[in-house]
Amino acid sequence: MPGGIKHWPEDERPREKLLKRGPEALTDAELLALILRTGDAAAKRSAIDLGRELLREFDGDLRRLAGAAVAEICRVKGTGPAKAASIKAALELAKRFEDDRMRSRDRFTCSEQIFNHYHHAFRDRKKEHFMALLLDGKNRVIREVQISEGSLNQSIVHPREVFNPAVRESAAAIILVHNHPTGDPTPSREDLEITRRLRDAGDLMGVRVLDHIIIGDGRYTSFADRGMM
Repeated sequence: MPGGIKHWPEDERPREKLLKRGPEALTDAELLALILRTGDAAAKRSAIDLGRELLREFDGDLRRLAGAAVAEICRVKGTGPAKAASIKAALELAKRFEDDRMRSRDRFTCSEQIFNHYHHAFRDRKKEHFMALLLDGKNRVIREVQISEGSLNQSIVHPREVFNPAVRESAAAIILVHNHPTGDPTPSREDLEITRRLRDAGDLMGVRVLDHIIIGDGRYTSFADRGMM
């Protein structure tokens, strides 16, 4: 179609299309076009053309685009640091919105609910992150505590790091959550040992360890569901 987007029929322009029909009516390329605002004038490509090229570069995977470095995004001709920053900011807002929406739930009642909550945040991380959810007597989350980052071992996941905040917050129970960057949630020998140590420490402290959930890529392992607690 000749000319820039402003010369297109009104019903085909992304902004007007969104205003009339809502954002769900737009393709991924059209949504990216609104974020980019302008295309590549030198190559006579519209913002939608540029959005399509970005999607091709990252195999149509918005998760890959969200996780890409600014330099990787800038490799797409016509996409400089300013456009790359806009893309990163928009996708980070989307991620934070999803996390905030899920955090509004009052209480956790099953392992699947926890997986659905946290896999959005954990699935693209390149390192293991171990955290504890502090719960009150009705299994409502008091707060989350980041315990460690990196490969798990007994020195960085120590009972005091887990139970000191639990005692300060008068938590009745905790749930342990961590990710496997490999995508395979099968518990390792270290996972089994750390879970045993923390469960035993919880028994002594009067704080129940209800579950340990390992998050992989699209699947998870719950120690409680497997009868391992």
